[in-house]
Amino acid sequence: MIIVPEKDVARFVGREDAFRAVEQVFASMAAREAGNFPVIREAIGHAEALYGFKSGFDKSSLALGLKSGGYWPGNEARGLTNHQSTVFLFDADTGRVKAVVGGNYLTAVRTAAASAVSIAHLAREDARVLGIVGAGHQSAFQLRAAAEQRPFEKVVGWNRSPERLVRLAEAAEEMGLPFEAVDLDALGAQSDVIITITSSYAPILSDAQVRPGTHVACMGTDTKGKQEVDAGLVAAARVFTDEHAQAVSIGECQHAIRDGLLQERAITELGAVINGTAKGRQSAEEITLFDGTGVGLQDLAVANSVVLRASEAGSAIEVEF
Repeated sequence: MIIVPEKDVARFVGREDAFRAVEQVFASMAAREAGNFPVIREAIGHAEALYGFKSGFDKSSLALGLKSGGYWPGNEARGLTNHQSTVFLFDADTGRVKAVVGGNYLTAVRTAAASAVSIAHLAREDARVLGIVGAGHQSAFQLRAAAEQRPFEKVVGWNRSPERLVRLAEAAEEMGLPFEAVDLDALGAQSDVIITITSSYAPILSDAQVRPGTHVACMGTDTKGKQEVDAGLVAAARVFTDEHAQAVSIGECQHAIRDGLLQERAITELGAVINGTAKGRQSAEEITLFDGTGVGLQDLAVANSVVLRASEAGSAIEVEF
């Protein structure tokens, strides 16, 4: 069995690697060459934590495995990231365990890659202002990945605790982009692309605040009950997702469907756009929305890449198991 510890993962996967892996996984899913298994995600009744499993199998790459972990809201005070996870890979021919990979950085980089893939395929080519709602650990990953997809000239951000926006301001400065902390009305009025990356259980952004032509990537809703944007915004947009089954059950779409504002058949998997079997943006005026629920196959694809590179570099830890 190969082990790649958390401290080593970042050495073997960059933003471009994650982008390619996630884009290919979305394409394989839409072609029905890869599938995710039902998600388990539950409150454990301790430390206010959410814990669960995401798993799947990709026939094209033979990636088989699961990610185990969740969200511990008190971790930041302990000097740890709130999201904690580990990826387990198995040999598809024998079922034997193949690798264990630290999943914290991997989760952050693959989540950012998913929104970046949506921007690459759905945002207007002339998008120049990037808006980010949320300033947690994941937000800077989102900013850096998104900024590589369009020639953005400015970043605007909003967070319930404005003092935490320093994380985004510093990341923008590193990339040579001006940053402005704004209210939600100003964020919507200026932004061509908006990424929401929060753990909210109540809508933050409304349809009235988003102008025509905007691409919205909703990346925080991955559990029943979570919600980042008003159901009216979902209904007003052309909706795309990573996986249809998760979008309707645990994604941002769950609320619009519950309220009768969105039909399930109106949701398009982004992989179909990548494969050319479905249309993406059809006009400069329409709002496109990506419901990024986070699928296990993303983790497996990036973890596979990490294991391969660590092995090639002679840096993987091998143990008898």
